[in-house]
Amino acid sequence: MAKQQKEMSFLGHLEELRWHLVRSAAAVFILAIFFFIFSEEVYNNFLLAHIKPDFITYQLFCDFFNLFGIDSDFCNITFADKKLQSIKVISQLMNSIWSSLILGIIVAFPYLLWEIWRFVSPGLTKKEIKKSRGFIFIASILFFIGVLFSFYVIAPISINFLYNYQITDAIENNFTLESHIGLVTNMLLGVSILFELPVLIYFLAKIGLITPEFLKRYRKHALVVVLILAAIITPPDVASQVIVAIPILILYEIGIIVARRVIKKQEKNAYKS
Repeated sequence: MAKQQKEMSFLGHLEELRWHLVRSAAAVFILAIFFFIFSEEVYNNFLLAHIKPDFITYQLFCDFFNLFGIDSDFCNITFADKKLQSIKVISQLMNSIWSSLILGIIVAFPYLLWEIWRFVSPGLTKKEIKKSRGFIFIASILFFIGVLFSFYVIAPISINFLYNYQITDAIENNFTLESHIGLVTNMLLGVSILFELPVLIYFLAKIGLITPEFLKRYRKHALVVVLILAAIITPPDVASQVIVAIPILILYEIGIIVARRVIKKQEKNAYKS
C-alpha cells in the first residue's frame, strides 16, 4: 500500500511537471504568433536593424572616434546597400516561424523561470522560499542585460566586421537571410544565457558542488572555457570574442563573491544550530 502511494506521488509529480511544461510552451507559442503576425515590423526594426547605417551603435562609435579626431569606418557604413538573399521557396516563411519562436522564448523567459519556480518551491521550506524570492527578478535582469548587450554591442560589431571582410575583390559577398538571422538570434540567446552565470554559481554553491576557493583555483581554466563559449556563440573574429568574454569574466568574479556569501551563511546557520 505504501509502495502504491509512493508511485502515485511520483506520477502526481510527473503530471504537475507536464502542466508546467504545457503552460510554458503555450506562453512561448502565443508570443511567437504575435511576433509572426508582425514579422515585417520585427525584421525591419529589430532583426535587420544592424544592416542600417543609422543604427544607434554605429552613430555612437562614429561620434566617439570623431571626438578624438580619429577617422572610423563606422562613419561610412556601406553594407546596408546590399539585400539579403532568399534562395529557397520556403526560406522566408520558415525563417519567420523560427525567429518568432526564438523571440518568444526570449520575451517569455521570466514566465518560464516562474513556472520552474512554481514546480520547485513546494519542496522548499518557508525560510528557503523567503530567501529565494528575488531569484526570478535577478535572473531575468541578468538575462535581459545579456539581450541588450548582444543586440547593441556584439551584433553590430560582428556584423560590421563580417559584412566588410573580403579576401579579394574577385569575391562578392551575397549573404543569405538564414545566415544573417541565425547569427543575430544565436548571439541574442547565447550571450543572454551566459549572463546567468552568477545564478548558476549561486545554486551550485548552495548544494555544495563548488566553493569560492574552487572558483579561484580554476580561474584560468574558466577563462579558457569562457573564450571557447564566446567563440561558439559569436562570429570567428577576435574582437567579438573578447568583448563577450570580458563581461562574462566580470560575472565570474561576481559569482565568487556570491559563492563566498552563500558559504558564510551556511557556516553561520550551522554554528547556530
